[in-house]
Amino acid sequence: MNEELLKQIITRYENASFIVNRRLNALLRDLVPGELTLDQVFVLRYMCTHNPCTSSELADTFCVGKSSITAIISRLFDKSLIRRIPDEKDRRVTYLALTEEGMRVTGEMERKIHQLLTRYIARFDEQEGEAFIATFEKLARVLLEAEQDPQK
Repeated sequence: MNEELLKQIITRYENASFIVNRRLNALLRDLVPGELTLDQVFVLRYMCTHNPCTSSELADTFCVGKSSITAIISRLFDKSLIRRIPDEKDRRVTYLALTEEGMRVTGEMERKIHQLLTRYIARFDEQEGEAFIATFEKLARVLLEAEQDPQK
């Protein structure tokens, strides 16, 4: 790809990404129950499919420091949405798992998020939707590969 086209694409990506992230985050915050933050909802949703997990795994996944993830975990624990499970073989390791209430809240949020995103994604025809998600997934793969091999 030539340098000028690459520059234009990057600028367009930055502009679109800014709008999408800001607007969607604002819409998502409106869906979140008052006692939760958006970050807490994202952690719960991750834990729903990676159950149990560790705080280190969460910190790595969300690209935040251990102190940040510890604060989120503590608040979710205090709200009885997650539980801590000590590893039987290694006392230094503690697993985190959703409680029944955590699963209920996560399911409710998943339904709300699906309804919200449907309003926008349904405006794509089938070919546009497939092309959009294939390209977005490729960007995700490239980012993950670059993280694993910084030379890429």
